[in-house]
Amino acid sequence: MKKVLVLCTGNSCRSQIAHGYLQQFAGNKAQVYSAGVEIHGVNPKAVKIMTDDGVDISNHTSNNVDEYMDISFDYIITVCDNAKENCPYFPSKAQRFHQNFPDPAKATGTEQEVMEEFKRVRDMIKVYAADFVKQYV
Repeated sequence: MKKVLVLCTGNSCRSQIAHGYLQQFAGNKAQVYSAGVEIHGVNPKAVKIMTDDGVDISNHTSNNVDEYMDISFDYIITVCDNAKENCPYFPSKAQRFHQNFPDPAKATGTEQEVMEEFKRVRDMIKVYAADFVKQYV
């Protein structure tokens, strides 16, 4: 079973969404973790937008990357530039991947406009996660 770590700045939106899709697409072929270089808590809008697509991340927790230093990951995926630049060294054979996604938590406007941005980013991450699993898991 492959071990995958998804990293973002605060482990609240992008990494949580990626975690949900990677686990859904990989099933029992991978164990997926997500973490942040900081902890901001799981964003309720991320939970909602994932629920709208049939993926439940409501039990996810926001974790600091330091909690996973003893796990030998096969893959580490950074989903924002800040996490890529600040990701600590993992003493493992982990292959690293990077894809910078916009931060939907920074969206402004009406509630509907903000949720549209969450949906747009969610859909980008969904495509990335499906392709990743197809290629590497």
